[in-house]
Amino acid sequence: MEKQKILTMAISGLLALGLAGTASAADKKTDMEQCFGIAKAGKNDCASNKSAHSCAGQGTKNSDPMDFVAVPKGTCDKIAGGTLKAM
Repeated sequence: MEKQKILTMAISGLLALGLAGTASAADKKTDMEQCFGIAKAGKNDCASNKSAHSCAGQGTKNSDPMDFVAVPKGTCDKIAGGTLKAM
């Protein structure tokens, strides 16, 4: 349970950082990476081709290894359970 709480806090912090950025939409795309396996149900940015749904906000389970959240480059490897490739 403690591990889940830490993961939730880490994701929340990263999402807050992403929302607080002042870069243009084009700059954000190049400064972000897809981090699979960390999205909460209904909070995913999109999914890989092999997932059961088509895109954003349609994830049905927490930490689905096929769904991703966009995070600032270089941070996915620092999040417990995060990976740069769909599993």
